[in-house]
This record gives sequence, structure tokens and C-alpha cells, in this order.
Amino acid sequence: QVQLVESGGGLVQAGGSLRLSCAASGRTFSSYAMGWFRQAPGKEREFVAAISWSGSSTNYADSVKGRFTISRDNAKNLVYLQMNSLKPEDTAVYYCAARVNPGAYVPGAYDYWGQGTQVTVSS
Repeated sequence: QVQLVESGGGLVQAGGSLRLSCAASGRTFSSYAMGWFRQAPGKEREFVAAISWSGSSTNYADSVKGRFTISRDNAKNLVYLQMNSLKPEDTAVYYCAARVNPGAYVPGAYDYWGQGTQVTVSS
């Protein structure tokens, strides 16, 4: 089992950058594929980015491709989401999630979730 805690959210102007972090508990962090999702008010939770156990494979939603970068540090039990060129439509609560097998990009496929961190992008 793994517990996840996100941090790094905040208020930023359009065009700015933020880096989200997700700290995981447990000694088996490297056994989990990790994902970032987001949920805006009145909308369903949507996939943002995913990374495999080793970090060698990543995947992104089309809406963030080229602007966001997911990475992980297995020695520190951390996963990151670097967000550049932020847009007002990126405003949402961002969630970190974990699952055993990589290659899944829907919320229902993930077993463990953090509490979320708010990202607000002003125009």
C-alpha cells in the first residue's frame, strides 16, 4: 500500500510555471506506475500525465503535451509535474495517483490517490 501527498499548487498568472510534487510513503514506491490527474469545478476528473516504474516511459494528455513534464525520483519517493506556459483552462485540483501496472490513463484504473492540490491560473 502507498500513501500520497501532493504539494506545490498555488495561484499563477497565465504563461507562468509551477512544479507539483507528490510524496509517497512505503518502501515499494518504485513498484508503482504514477499518474497525475486534474478536476475542474463541474467537470469529471481527467488524465494529465503518467510515468512508468523506472521513469523510462511517459504519456501525456494532448492538452498538456509540450507544456507539462512528469518525472520521478525513486530514491526520494517523489513524483513531479513541471507545468510551463500555464493557461486559465489548466485551473483545477491536481491529484497524484498510483497503480501497480503502467499503461493506464483513466482514473478508475488507479488504486491510490492523494488529497489533491489546487492550481489556479489567472488571465
